[in-house]
Amino acid sequence: MAAPGANLTINGERLWDSLMEMAKIGPGIAGGNNRQTLTDADAEGRRLFARWCEDSGLSMAVDQIGTMFARREGTEPDLPPVYIGSHLDTQPTGGKYDGVLGVLGALEVVRSLNEREIKTRHPIVVVNWTNEEGSRFAPAMLASGVFAGVIGQDDAYARTDAEGMKFGDELERIGFKGEEPVGGRPIKALFELHIEQGPILEAEGKDIGVVIHGQGLRWIECTVTGKAAHTGSTPMAIRKNAGRGLAHITELVHEIAMKHQPNAVGAIGHIDIYPNSRNIIAEKAVFTVDIRSHILETLRAMEAELAEMAPKLCKTLGVGYESRIVGEFDPPVFDESCVAAVRAAAERLGYSHRDIVSGAGHDACWINRVAPTSMIFCPCKDGLSHNEAEEITPDWAEKGVNVLLHAALATAVIVE
Repeated sequence: MAAPGANLTINGERLWDSLMEMAKIGPGIAGGNNRQTLTDADAEGRRLFARWCEDSGLSMAVDQIGTMFARREGTEPDLPPVYIGSHLDTQPTGGKYDGVLGVLGALEVVRSLNEREIKTRHPIVVVNWTNEEGSRFAPAMLASGVFAGVIGQDDAYARTDAEGMKFGDELERIGFKGEEPVGGRPIKALFELHIEQGPILEAEGKDIGVVIHGQGLRWIECTVTGKAAHTGSTPMAIRKNAGRGLAHITELVHEIAMKHQPNAVGAIGHIDIYPNSRNIIAEKAVFTVDIRSHILETLRAMEAELAEMAPKLCKTLGVGYESRIVGEFDPPVFDESCVAAVRAAAERLGYSHRDIVSGAGHDACWINRVAPTSMIFCPCKDGLSHNEAEEITPDWAEKGVNVLLHAALATAVIVE
């Protein structure tokens, strides 16, 4: 006789319909989404999610950083809940699945349990973390960072976007500054389903990535200072061009990352040039270096090399250099029992799978500091993410949520 829930699968069509319905909110310009955190579009997406949760009989709580916790009661309410979920906010040119699959997949888990009247000993909580992307308010994974005690709540409230709007003010404006204190919630385990955001699973024809640990990262904001002058009349030999400093450090970051292959990546993403005029030599360049590795010693070595070499490089160019860390976390190693639950779920369902390292940061990386955590990856086409062309198949989505379902049930414990 099969164990309780052994043959259980979710409703893939309903899951896909939910993804497409959410994608109508905050549409992008090229088929994706622009639902940045604490915007009106984010608020609309949150309200839709809350309505779906209410329809599924879940009780909703919102903490003071805006994270939403939708609870399905267990038969033993005092036991610590099993958390499943991710985030609903997107990049400015985001796809329809990054983060959203994890939240709506978790909701589909609850819907499937409800219609089959399956009870669990531990409660199950569907979570939508605030500001995972960090595209509007840096750093990324802001709410989970506050929850885990690595980012101060007042510091989070004081963060500003490019227009000078404060995180705390915007949170209140859209009506999602809850009353519940941040952190301190009991957590039996957290499982986060996400698209891979890389090409490995699709290239190898694997259904599921069993995430064993993640990459650590450093976001280093660099400022190169030169002197503004006319591009046509200033002799080359006396120019103090901040743009040259940016260019040389861009190549330096690449060289540092290549030196530490195959376990390191690095690039410059966000860039601001001042005064940003066609015929003025740049007087200042402000940009963010993103370096990552799942090996802590490698990450630290890369950071040290940049700190040593960038000032010397700028000095030879006659420009000034300053830097500060604006985002960081060390490589997380996910809980062995949670990882085993994911792997066992994939095997039980007959899905091909492989162990994998997360190249991106996720809320699970911070929560891993305060509770047992693991992640589940499904493939995405061409490994493309943070792009409106991001795409997955309904089959990949369904298999990922089925694994989430069985890992959560194994941990929450079915009541026979």
